[in-house]
Amino acid sequence: MSITPAAIAVAARPARRGAVWRHLRRHPTIVIGGVLLGLMALAAVFAPYLGTVDPQALSPIQRLRWPSAQHWFGTDMLGRDIYSRTIYGARVSLTVGLSVALSTTGLGLAIGLVTGFSRWADALLMRVMDGLMSIPAVLIAIALMALTRASLGNVILAITIAEVPRVSRLVRGVVLALRELPFVEAAVASGTRADRILWRHILPNTLPPLLVQATYTAASAMIIEAILSFLGAGTPPNIPSWGNIMTEGRSLFQVAYYIVLFPGAFLSATVLAINLLGDGLRDAIDPRLARRM
Repeated sequence: MSITPAAIAVAARPARRGAVWRHLRRHPTIVIGGVLLGLMALAAVFAPYLGTVDPQALSPIQRLRWPSAQHWFGTDMLGRDIYSRTIYGARVSLTVGLSVALSTTGLGLAIGLVTGFSRWADALLMRVMDGLMSIPAVLIAIALMALTRASLGNVILAITIAEVPRVSRLVRGVVLALRELPFVEAAVASGTRADRILWRHILPNTLPPLLVQATYTAASAMIIEAILSFLGAGTPPNIPSWGNIMTEGRSLFQVAYYIVLFPGAFLSATVLAINLLGDGLRDAIDPRLARRM
């Protein structure tokens, strides 16, 4: 009786499923963080269907109503529904977090690879990165937003510039460590071009820590966006974001604390989910932690 490739594939499926299940049981933070983040993403995608009313609809007669069956999270000083505005605010925060994570990962990877493999580029670019890292990311973002007009795109650009140095320095450190390993030295000794060494040997080894860093960057970007909006230097007031909702309710916190409570809770839950996912990925990817577990 001959064993066909199809039969081998069918027999391997249960083993793969068992390996995945054991991996998830070993790292429950990945499951918890992934589920929480998935729920937030679904709420953002289906916000037009989950929201009870238009988040921009004004109803002065309904102003400052406490949570009820009609308005689940209450209303603000203009009578706008806090629940609908909070659900739509998930779109802004997740868009900022994902966009900043992708842009900083791409830019930081390029800068880190070049500076880690080229000494003259390291001497030039890393001094610029060190200068940016000496200033808190929030202050850099506030300064950049003060020079431009308030918009979602400018917020993403400002946070990206503030976060790139950390990612580039991480990649640079990984590249500097990989340069001293025997397989890279052998590639250099054999006359392999520098771009091929970077692409074939160094880049794949930088992706695991870069993936973990991207999750933390997304969480940091969401917090910075909320801070900028809370200070009035972020997204325009007509865009419902969690930071905008909280800054509108801070002057009424003693009489209507729910205006700050619900968007703040959603922001905290989303950042917690991303951090749990990042911790789980770090534990799963780091071989030293995997052996210890």
